[in-house]
Amino acid sequence: MGYKKTLQWMFAQLPMYQKKGRQAYSGKLETIQEFTAYLDDPQHKFKSIHVAGTNGKGSCSHMLSSVLQEAGYSVGLYTSPHLKDFRERIKINGAKVPKAYVLDFVQEHQEYIASHHLSFFEMTVAMAFTYFARQQVDIAVVEVGLGGRLDSTNIITPEICLITNIGYDHQSILGNTLEKIALEKAGIIKPNVPVIISEYHKTTAPIFNIIATQKRAKIVFAEDEVQQQYQTDLLGAYQQKNIKGVVTCIKHLKGFQITEQQLKLGLQGVVKNTGLLGRWQILSEEPKIICDTAHNKEGLSEVLRQLKNEPFKSLHVVLGFVNDKDVEQLLSLFPRAATYYFVKPKVPRGMDLKSLKNLAAAQKLRGKTYDSVKKGLKAAKESADKGDIIYVGGSTFVVAEVV
Repeated sequence: MGYKKTLQWMFAQLPMYQKKGRQAYSGKLETIQEFTAYLDDPQHKFKSIHVAGTNGKGSCSHMLSSVLQEAGYSVGLYTSPHLKDFRERIKINGAKVPKAYVLDFVQEHQEYIASHHLSFFEMTVAMAFTYFARQQVDIAVVEVGLGGRLDSTNIITPEICLITNIGYDHQSILGNTLEKIALEKAGIIKPNVPVIISEYHKTTAPIFNIIATQKRAKIVFAEDEVQQQYQTDLLGAYQQKNIKGVVTCIKHLKGFQITEQQLKLGLQGVVKNTGLLGRWQILSEEPKIICDTAHNKEGLSEVLRQLKNEPFKSLHVVLGFVNDKDVEQLLSLFPRAATYYFVKPKVPRGMDLKSLKNLAAAQKLRGKTYDSVKKGLKAAKESADKGDIIYVGGSTFVVAEVV
């Protein structure tokens, strides 16, 4: 198989969360542990930072990687999902894993992957860890895929853990209370490994304190440590919350020499150093088009708060969702004084347009439906004047089609 056919095999044959949702989530670690044992346990051959949380874990992972790169280290970065290219998931110092490596890994282990019924995510985690071990990175920043306790990435023993925040997302898997969700995220806390909590919340802090005490892990709440205001090239006021966790994590990371200047340069050069896409990303200026991957209540609330503060004559919203979200609750966050372009992202879980329009109408959000994101954005551009704003979002998969 060539590279293109290899990707097609991966996407078609392996259960993939972005396509199938909950049924692609294994909810166990045995399969990934067996596969990495077969691969000679690459996860034990490099140092790492483990990042979990409901919102901000992708941004924080990229910030951490950028800072460590500025300090001169070779830095692996594992994140998910990808927006445009599968290889976005696996990078070293901002460079995507080579196509040849992806091709060779799948061909070499295809029989094992198929016969042991690995999920897409399990296969990808093992591929990343093997790549980082072979390339002898100084450290890898590893973003949790979903939850923490039973996530396939949770086979590493990191130097430090970072938990960004806790909100209501993936409730059918992680639980329907903040305490239950926090317990799943806290599953990445390891014995004697420090853990940083970006945002203090009175409901979840006791959970983190209990688990950290049980594991004899030092716990630090970033809000107690960082008073200084740092700047980042990642736009979006919500990044200030993420920065506190990142700065605290860097300050408590042992064995790595990082100056204050390198910290500042790293925070200000995230896009350049890592290639991060889709976080309050401005696609054009006249009219101003903004896209953001926020897709749950807490994330969208932050984004819409900032959108409200933007100067514009009229607001146009290109909006789509996937089926396993509480879309009715999410729609209630959006302003009524806007023109809506309801779209369906190109994934099997993309929400049916008729259902979306009906739910939106119940919230007094008015607009037309378009059977693709590109058609919705094209219509918005044709309707918008220079002083207007077009916002594109609702789902990572909507944003993936416009960046």
